[in-house]
Amino acid sequence: MSIETDLNEQLKQAMRAKDAQAANCIRMIKTKHMERRTAAGFKGPLDDSLWLDVVASYQKQLRKSREEYAAIGARGAEAIAQIDFEIGFCGRFLPKAASDDEVRALVREAVMRLGASDPKQAGRVVGELMKAHKGKLDPSAVKRIVDEELKAPIA
Repeated sequence: MSIETDLNEQLKQAMRAKDAQAANCIRMIKTKHMERRTAAGFKGPLDDSLWLDVVASYQKQLRKSREEYAAIGARGAEAIAQIDFEIGFCGRFLPKAASDDEVRALVREAVMRLGASDPKQAGRVVGELMKAHKGKLDPSAVKRIVDEELKAPIA
C-alpha cells in the first residue's frame, strides 16, 4: 500500500473516531506534500519517495519547534504534547534509523574507502554517507561518529 493511500485511510479512520489530533497531523502532511509538488521548479515523480521526503522534513521541522517551545518553559508545555504526538505519528512512515553500531561500521568503511585520515575531511565522509544512505541515517549521529573515528588513530 502506498503512503498516500495509507494516509487517506488513516484520515478517514481519524475522522470517524473524531480524533482531531491525528486528523490535523495527516492534513498538515498532505498540505506539505501539496506545497512541495506545486512549488516553482518542481520536477520529479509523485511517488512514495516524495512522501517520505516530505514526512521527514516535516518531522525535522517539528523537532526544531519542540526545542523552541521547551526553551520557553511552562508556557510551551501544552504545545509540546501536540508536537510530540506529531513527531511520533510521522515516525510511523519513516524507515527505522540505523543504530550507532551500524553507523559506526558504515563510517569505518567509508573512511577506509575515501582514505580519510584528517578531521578536516569529516564533511566529505558525512556527505558521502548521507548521499548513499538517504533517509536511513541520523545526520547528527553520523557527524558525531565520523568525528570520533577521525580523531582516533587508525589501527
